[in-house]
Amino acid sequence: MKLLVTGAGGQLGHDVVAYAESVGDDVVAADRSTIDVTDPHAVVEAVRSIRPDAIINAAAYTAVDACETNIEVAYAANADAVGFLAQAAAGVGAHLVHVSTDYVFDGTLDRPYRESDTTNPQSVYGKSKLAGEQLAGPEAAVVRTSWVCGEHGNNMLKLVLRLAAQPGDLSFVDDQRGCPTFTADLAPALHVLARERRYGVHHLTNARAVSWYGFVQEVLAAAGHDPARVRPITTAELDPPRPAPRPANSVLDNAVWRDAGLEPLRDFGAPLRELVVRLV
Repeated sequence: MKLLVTGAGGQLGHDVVAYAESVGDDVVAADRSTIDVTDPHAVVEAVRSIRPDAIINAAAYTAVDACETNIEVAYAANADAVGFLAQAAAGVGAHLVHVSTDYVFDGTLDRPYRESDTTNPQSVYGKSKLAGEQLAGPEAAVVRTSWVCGEHGNNMLKLVLRLAAQPGDLSFVDDQRGCPTFTADLAPALHVLARERRYGVHHLTNARAVSWYGFVQEVLAAAGHDPARVRPITTAELDPPRPAPRPANSVLDNAVWRDAGLEPLRDFGAPLRELVVRLV
């Protein structure tokens, strides 16, 4: 398969490229310096030149709090760019796989969110990502994921390791729940959607829900620190408060993937421990 990966410089894009190359694909890894996905002419020219069989779009503006004030930037990267990629993909017969987020939901549901559940984003980030889903079109595969961690780039696991290396206790919220998702496991799943040209909305996360407080406990334990160093707090106790609202329930039910008979992603504890070994 000839594969174009946008956002290849990010933590997910890096692992998508690495996995695709490992299975013998002809991969074009594009970061923002290679293709400006917010420029429709640049996107069309690049896709026409490359003529990929599939495009995996891992490019996004993911600074959730900054999106609240940089609204035009958020919509340009998270919405408009997806439309440009979808149009360019259609022009060469390429299949688009677009990565979205749990933030398209308001987090008030009392069970895991299914692909068919009503969206209601509360932040600019979530609203811009939902607009991107809609612009991807019905022929694309839209993948909602959550709490992404990988070896490359910044993420919560790396933050916890940095904080744990310093003296003192830690505080993390215990009233936001989700499914940590590791790029080493998500990348191969995205490749399946690209290779098999599957379409529609898919939720893809590692298995098992946890709060941020519980997640930090597991990171500390995996790195040889005392999990008791972290104490639980509520979102309301965050000081300073975060500009963008977070969904209290970010747990995604991977129903479409599971019902298709595809192998579920592992319990998040396994890739967490593997990543900590590589980083510590």
